[in-house]
Amino acid sequence: MSKQLRVAIVGAGPAGIYAGNILASKYPEVDIDLFDSLPAPYGLIRYGVAPDHPRIKGIVNSLHEMLDGGHIRFYGNVEFGKDLNLADIKQHYHAVIFATGAIKDASLNIPGVDLEGSYGAADFVSWYDGHPDFPRTWPLEAKEVAVLGNGNVALDVARVLAKHADDMLSTDIPANVYEGLKKSPVTDVHVFGRRGPAQIKFTPIELRELGEIEDVDLVLYDEDFPEGWFNEDAEGVTNQHKVMARIIEGWREEQHEKTDEPASRRLHLHFFASPVEILGDNKVTGIKFERTALNPDGASVHGTGEFVEYPVQAVYRAIGYFGSELPEVPFNEKLGVIRNEGGRVIDESGAQVPAIYATGWIKRGPVGLIGHTKSDATETIENLLADLDNLADPATPDSADLLATLDSRGVKYTNWNGWLALNEYELALGAADTSHVERERVKVVDRDEQVEISRTGAAV
Repeated sequence: MSKQLRVAIVGAGPAGIYAGNILASKYPEVDIDLFDSLPAPYGLIRYGVAPDHPRIKGIVNSLHEMLDGGHIRFYGNVEFGKDLNLADIKQHYHAVIFATGAIKDASLNIPGVDLEGSYGAADFVSWYDGHPDFPRTWPLEAKEVAVLGNGNVALDVARVLAKHADDMLSTDIPANVYEGLKKSPVTDVHVFGRRGPAQIKFTPIELRELGEIEDVDLVLYDEDFPEGWFNEDAEGVTNQHKVMARIIEGWREEQHEKTDEPASRRLHLHFFASPVEILGDNKVTGIKFERTALNPDGASVHGTGEFVEYPVQAVYRAIGYFGSELPEVPFNEKLGVIRNEGGRVIDESGAQVPAIYATGWIKRGPVGLIGHTKSDATETIENLLADLDNLADPATPDSADLLATLDSRGVKYTNWNGWLALNEYELALGAADTSHVERERVKVVDRDEQVEISRTGAAV
């Protein structure tokens, strides 16, 4: 007979939810408690995906089903290292899986990066997604903006900056974000990538959406497209690459043939541009790049010694995310991940740390799409179950006892029923907003308000 297994998962984004669902399917004799520092579940889906991406946010439906099935208990507004520590987890669970993701911006070490007007994209994303731990206002004062990066986050940031605020009203955009974007004086948003157009890291959906923004002209530059810039027979070229190349070529043709009136805003795509300095005394006034060229490997680039400057008043760095260290958990400061092998946490000497596991971006770094977390979680769960006989039984295998401990510490935790109450509240706000276009929901931003609605609705 299999023993009853108790597992805590820290992080209620896709990585944590997938891990719990896979564990429950592979080992039915399991109790799973899922903790998150935020009052609501879904992590990156709720607070890391641009509000005008309803197709991508559709993944919430499947995550909802996983949590609503009753195999995983959700507890929000519980911060690991403050409200809940490793000793608590060892007291009540056989093992813990960390799925805390990566929410900080990767560093960019160039002069001027600390000037006023130089921002990390992660902070901006958290603002426009209504993350409760970020300020309600954002200094949208620049007419000309630079966005550094050639990934989906860079496109999200550029699109939100360039798009007219009224065109976002059909989304779950918070009221304060709409008001902020409405006042933005932006006219030109420039997206810069170090490599060429054939090496972009976008997805076709993200790329195609750029050409569909109302009253925004897309601008490309011939010098970034040398003859034969895309070789569909090159090694590693996928159908996605071919689709994106066709989209870009279509834009270039439209640009050369364009005869109608120019739009009020422009979104520029630049390639072969490596940032070397953000210009300005106290505030950003421009940015300097070195032109790059592809190396013979067709993937990496080198500097050409040619420099160019652009006048901008704000710079958004979308060059990648970076994980945050967790108390008492071995961490690789260079890579920004928990030290692990196949999801098994290891110490600096390479020895396995018993009963501690990792999955998602905090395991492998912030690369890949949301769906990649499934394979991540599968590997971690398989290794956890392989270690089953070596997992020590907890002294108090009781969730109620742990919740009593949280109560004694004054932790106002939320639960799944609380999320259902908050979800219904946000949907009702959307239905009641008849002043503009039809809205599915209006997101509640304030943490205390989220907690109050959740706890009142769920009678925690």
